[in-house]
Amino acid sequence: MTTATPALFPVPEARSRTGRSTVDRPRWERPALAGLLIATAALLLWDLGSSGYANSFYSAAVQAGSESWKAFFFGSSDAGNSITVDKPPAALWPMMLSVRLFGLGAWQILVPQALMGVGTTAVLYAAVRRQFGPGAALLSGAAFALTPVAALMFRFNNPDALLTLLLTVTVYCVLRALDGARTTWLVWAGVAVGFAFLTKTLQAFVILPPLAVLYAVCAPTRLRRRLGQLALAGAAMVVAGGWWVAIVELWPASSRPYIGGSQTNSFLELTLGYNGLGRISGNETGSVGGGARTGGAGAAAGADGYGMPEGAPALRAGGGGWGETGIDRLFAGNIGGQISWLLPAALVLLVVGLVVTWRARRATDSLEGMARAAFLAWGGALLITAVVFSYMQGIFHEYYTVALAPFVAALVGMGVAVLWEERGSRAAVFTLAGVLVLTAVWSWVLLGRANGYLPWLRWAVLVGGLLAAAAALPFAARLGRSGVRLVAAVGLGVALAGPFAYCMTTVSTGHTGSIVTAGPAVAGGRGGPGGMMGGPIPGPGAGPGGELRAGGPGGGALPGGMPPGAMPQGQGQGQGQAGRDGRGVERVGGGQGGPGGLLNGARVGAEAKAALRAGAGTYTWAAAAVGSQNAASYQLASGEPVMPLGGFNGSDPSPTLEQFQQYVREGRIHYFIAQSSGAAAGPEGAVRGGPGGGTSSRIESWVKASFTARTVGGAAFYDLTAPTS
Repeated sequence: MTTATPALFPVPEARSRTGRSTVDRPRWERPALAGLLIATAALLLWDLGSSGYANSFYSAAVQAGSESWKAFFFGSSDAGNSITVDKPPAALWPMMLSVRLFGLGAWQILVPQALMGVGTTAVLYAAVRRQFGPGAALLSGAAFALTPVAALMFRFNNPDALLTLLLTVTVYCVLRALDGARTTWLVWAGVAVGFAFLTKTLQAFVILPPLAVLYAVCAPTRLRRRLGQLALAGAAMVVAGGWWVAIVELWPASSRPYIGGSQTNSFLELTLGYNGLGRISGNETGSVGGGARTGGAGAAAGADGYGMPEGAPALRAGGGGWGETGIDRLFAGNIGGQISWLLPAALVLLVVGLVVTWRARRATDSLEGMARAAFLAWGGALLITAVVFSYMQGIFHEYYTVALAPFVAALVGMGVAVLWEERGSRAAVFTLAGVLVLTAVWSWVLLGRANGYLPWLRWAVLVGGLLAAAAALPFAARLGRSGVRLVAAVGLGVALAGPFAYCMTTVSTGHTGSIVTAGPAVAGGRGGPGGMMGGPIPGPGAGPGGELRAGGPGGGALPGGMPPGAMPQGQGQGQGQAGRDGRGVERVGGGQGGPGGLLNGARVGAEAKAALRAGAGTYTWAAAAVGSQNAASYQLASGEPVMPLGGFNGSDPSPTLEQFQQYVREGRIHYFIAQSSGAAAGPEGAVRGGPGGGTSSRIESWVKASFTARTVGGAAFYDLTAPTS
């Protein structure tokens, strides 16, 4: 093997007192970085329009914000400003601006998300390069870009894309602050966390404890100054994240939209409950399929406050409707293929990095101290986020794990760089070989979970990993410089082959709905290409060809613990277009998208669009429909505001029956579009569960008793301007 370089942690660039570089970068670095960013952009932009409007829940809010500045500010689901989405609006703002500039369409909505992925890769590269050089930075960037869940979420319109970017920026700023105890960089870290809060509320704060402790202990300045700097950063965080909250809470409730996802029209309640501590404990009023119940009448009853269908079986079994909890959650089932390809290696390399840098001084005014701080920062963020994800009992989806992707990638790049520099040591070589074997074996396991998926690749990864590891060991044949490089290239190829295949499967398939997963369908998983189950589901209640229809005779819980009526469709075209699911079967048209339309909306035809557009200018809302996904489908298809009764789950108490009746008397709503009856519906198809579910049910019952329906495009339209008596 080759000998180690003289310095343990070579400085990527010598710097003058002004902080400017005094040594040129290697000639190959700029082209390599450009290639990395261009390849990342190509991966994320490839056939981006195949996902259509992706998650129509957020796309409808983007469309509304592109037409109404009030909807833009609040993140309203409709331009009539009846209710907001169940998140703060920061993630929607870039997409809204894009649509305002370039018009409504799939590319206009999703390109900002893809650019965030390129930006995250660039920030990660810059963060790793400062202590570990361009080679480690390139490896980290490639590992991040080829994480399957990252390839999915930076091509989708959920808030997790912006959240991941801001979390990466936060760690980068903290590391810059540690290098010389710089107050400005720590304040910028606080600003990043504040805007992350405006993206996905309390998830932004998960990584704060290890980062704050790291700075308080290791920053190279006196303790009083460290604490003062942290206080300034906290103030910046409060200002950056609190200005919008203060305006919303002080704004008269009567002149702003209802706060979606809350039961008391309060953003603070939404933050601490449904989107906050409820995610940890499972006590999420208004949720569907969640709740820390263990069975009994309360767990199965439709009025348990969790939006469960009446008569459904209890779903909790160490995690309930959102999967088993435990330390192995991130490695098990479908979740493993989203994020865990390099996770075992990252954990081992975290330990290695800390062992190698253990003798460094506590303060970070040395190269070794900064390297150790980097391992502690990225490793602390990884561990605390992984623990929260592993044990949270509330709503948990596979795509949440994208927040782990930059942490895993950084540790892999840094750890490999440390071991590579010490490759003249027998211990370092054995550790590198062991990490490679561990990664190859785990990739073999993950590839085997998708039945029939590239079986040749599974064995090629395993055999290639074992051979490369054996060739790297000291007792193997002596290798020259070219041989070492060849072995290293094979090892990197083996480590990234599995996630690369999953990424290519992901980007070659459109994804729509509220629950989406990367890669192929996995046995026992909730996802597949395009969404949960990834295609038509044969069995009771299935139509011809196996497509799932609303109101079928089947019953019981569906795979993944989701209640009947909460199953999304597979991927296809955007809402309002004919589409096909992951197995090429045309989606059922006409009515609601999936039973109850909870996780995906209707496929709206020309007749329904024409009805909604007729005279729409004289109404505040062209129609009203139960649940945001149903309303979003009609809104995106027609371009006219559609009121989502009860918000996302149909369980928010907005509007009340009295408010809705007042809107009807004032002639502000043209149609009520009846929800398909299904297993998740109560009498006459009304959604049950939670206090808001009763409100939506009462509104639908009143409409059906007071107005006459006519069938439009396969759905029941009630003309609210023509009462029966």
